[in-house]
Amino acid sequence: MGWVHKFNAKVAKSPVGRWFQLDGSGHPKERKGSYFFTEIRAGVASFFAMAYIIAVNASIVSDTGGTCVCNGGPNDPLCAVNEEYLLCAAEVKRDLVTATAAISALSSFCMGLFANLPVSLAPGMGLNAYFAYTVVGPNGGGTVPYSVALTAIFVEGWVFFALALFGMRQWLARAIPRSIKLATSVGIGLFLTLIGFTYSEGIGLLTGATATPLELAGCVESLQGADGTCPDGAKMRNPTMWIGIFCGGVLTVLLMMYRVKGAIIAGILLVSIISWPRTTSVTYFPYTTVGDDAFDFFKKVVDFHQITKTLAVQRWDISEYGAQFGLAFITFLYVDILDCTGTLYSMARFADVIDPVTEDFEGSTIAYMVDAISISIGSLLGTPPVTAFIESGAGISEGGRTGLTAMTTGLCFFISIFFAPIFASIPPWATGCVLVLVGSMMMKAVTEINWSYLGDAIPAFVTIAVMPFTYSIADGLIAGICLYITLNTLVWLIEVASGGRIVPPNKAEKDHWTWRVPGGVLPPWMKRLFKGRKDFWRDDTPITESISDIPGDEKTARTSSKDTARDNPQVIALQSQEKPI
Repeated sequence: MGWVHKFNAKVAKSPVGRWFQLDGSGHPKERKGSYFFTEIRAGVASFFAMAYIIAVNASIVSDTGGTCVCNGGPNDPLCAVNEEYLLCAAEVKRDLVTATAAISALSSFCMGLFANLPVSLAPGMGLNAYFAYTVVGPNGGGTVPYSVALTAIFVEGWVFFALALFGMRQWLARAIPRSIKLATSVGIGLFLTLIGFTYSEGIGLLTGATATPLELAGCVESLQGADGTCPDGAKMRNPTMWIGIFCGGVLTVLLMMYRVKGAIIAGILLVSIISWPRTTSVTYFPYTTVGDDAFDFFKKVVDFHQITKTLAVQRWDISEYGAQFGLAFITFLYVDILDCTGTLYSMARFADVIDPVTEDFEGSTIAYMVDAISISIGSLLGTPPVTAFIESGAGISEGGRTGLTAMTTGLCFFISIFFAPIFASIPPWATGCVLVLVGSMMMKAVTEINWSYLGDAIPAFVTIAVMPFTYSIADGLIAGICLYITLNTLVWLIEVASGGRIVPPNKAEKDHWTWRVPGGVLPPWMKRLFKGRKDFWRDDTPITESISDIPGDEKTARTSSKDTARDNPQVIALQSQEKPI
């Protein structure tokens, strides 16, 4: 493999190597252990870890019907069997496959090129569910139309951009109590799990009922009663459900246990391949008008699908939806800030590029601005907010340290645009267990919640519980934050009124909260500008060193200030605040 090392060395010595700070580039902040071919391999690994988002996001968002108009009449108010509407919704799903791949390609490539981080972006899980099932609603039955919701996302992206540019993003992220931030991740995980158990976007294990909020299902959809429930003798007998459980769930988990790359996409493809033949009882292409249309598109295999129904459909007259628009806007902005901030900090720490003094990472302002602009561009294509993906860790674990990793992932997403017929033909029972798996990964944060102090624990629990039970992320956040403010304000008032004599016995165990941000509110570039630096856009973070002389060897990392980070309670507190996904 001598030619590989020679090529790595030539690239490192080139302007490309110096821009991306490759090992051997001579850059004062070169990232040790970063090699061209290692970065390419890491980018491919990240793509296979997150490629499932193309099918899953398109499937979830298409449940809204997009811009399709339902004219089912009183007998079919949600157009569940209206062929004209279902054909339109199928076209929307194809549009969203192209849109998801396109915005993932553009945002990941730009993140790598401009921010030089090995972090890829795509429409966020959780946010897409909130968009589809709370804001717009199934078949457009929510609080605001699809076009108005996209307007909220477009505006939110530019507000996020301004917050990132002027440093307010970091302050807002820290202002939310730690317990609520952790609970948000867990609540979204349970929300995704519930969706993965439903018929519309999952394996059909659960359904709504009248005697109880939920009921065991698992029957063929044709046997469901008027209220959506299954006859007792038909429950758990749907073959597509069992294919999804064993081939899309159990097999995927086994592959993940053995660290097989692309385990999630492998499970999705296996279930899909089983479901594609038309002559079986589990086919995704029944002999109906909708099934024929879907199969005709599937047979193209390789095709560029032009976006026709979701491109630039924003509606700017929002006077009819003022309150609902505002709630959606605030929720999108808040969850975006938490999601993107937590993921980027986690990945930056994983890649060892965190400055322990400012608790920031090199290129952070640019990274957040790229994410913000991608949100607005994605809304023009018809997708929910874009965010950093925790699956980028797959690439970092393969040795990715620079933006070349994210750029490679972006190129892979670009290639996938031309395979829209394949991604648009993935059935919901192929992705249902993926939602459950993603939900399980998001549950990790529950162990970090401060359960010893009720002032932190109860608001966190309410946040977690309300999200899935109300089918709304926004309702969960509102409930948790309001309860946190109420409880802790009352404790403070009692303490003040009693002169400090009446306080909860274990108040010392309460999570510390402050609006002050370590390192200051202003972004580093603005501080350098105020100091009179002409090159204020250049970072002055400490040099980070990593040891990885040979690609594939065990990697260790060190920084000149690692001991400082270990002994700094503020840094330790930040580490505990990171969201796992």
